[in-house]
Amino acid sequence: MSRFVAAALFTLCFIAPAFAAKQYSYFRVGNPNDVTTTTTGGAVLMGGGTDVDAAFQWMCGRSGNGDFLVIRATGTDAYNPYIQQLCPNENSVATLIIPNRTAASDPFVISTIQNAEALWIAGGDQSNYINFWKGTPVEDGLNALMARSVPIGGTSAGMNVLTEFVYSALASQGVTSSQALADPFNRYITLDRDFVNIANLAGIIGDPHFVTRDRMGRDLAFMCRIYLDGWSSAPRDIAIDEKTALLILPTGSATVVGTSTVYFMQAPGAPQVCQVKTPLTYDNISVYRINSVGSFDLGRWSGKGGISYTVSADAGLLSSTQAGGSIY
Repeated sequence: MSRFVAAALFTLCFIAPAFAAKQYSYFRVGNPNDVTTTTTGGAVLMGGGTDVDAAFQWMCGRSGNGDFLVIRATGTDAYNPYIQQLCPNENSVATLIIPNRTAASDPFVISTIQNAEALWIAGGDQSNYINFWKGTPVEDGLNALMARSVPIGGTSAGMNVLTEFVYSALASQGVTSSQALADPFNRYITLDRDFVNIANLAGIIGDPHFVTRDRMGRDLAFMCRIYLDGWSSAPRDIAIDEKTALLILPTGSATVVGTSTVYFMQAPGAPQVCQVKTPLTYDNISVYRINSVGSFDLGRWSGKGGISYTVSADAGLLSSTQAGGSIY
């Protein structure tokens, strides 16, 4: 090898990284320059499907009209014009696509999250959020935003990862209620915890698309697994149907907006039967259902304007104390 070729190769080894393609994608509308505003904390859990305008307007108001950031692992910047139209006084609206762990450690990604005055986690696949973001500076950045009272929210998969306990969906397909009731240790049930630290959502697992996709059975299985794993002696669940959102104040007071329902569930303790390849028996799960009118205090775990009943799984079959026996 000639000295010229060797020198050229040596030079390329040092130049090449400068031309490496960035791992993230970033799209911004509004003011290209960041502002710093006074923010007011809060959280939004949205059940997927059609987005709820009022939830975004609530977050914008609490952002002090600062910089609204949407994060996701895949997808487009479709949220940008939607949020900008709802919140014309926001300084900016941006979407940051973070598709792998390399991107999750990029200095630009970290600083962009740090500079947000409101943050939204889009829907998609929560396994990507756990695989790509957990244990990275993205996770640290989200928790830092919560610590400084920046409003944060998410829909569908984005909602899944905001509660302390998470259905992580790491298997090859999502688990259905019938599968989970037949075997609460079904291979499609994968659980994780402690991704985003929202104090009012401690001890809780969340599930979106609840009624639309008939998820009551699987949520009872999630709670039995949470109990057996020693994560909680009385597991709690917030389940939200599509086109509906829960707005949570830092005090723990929560209100419902949208057109469907939110379910607050708590298990009384240990399941009667929660074993491998055995239909689930878990009796007297308390349910408080709120439609578009009503409120719930997460600290006291009690509500107003809703309906109380219990749901039970007996050898994999669901029943409820509601008139007519409806589980929803």
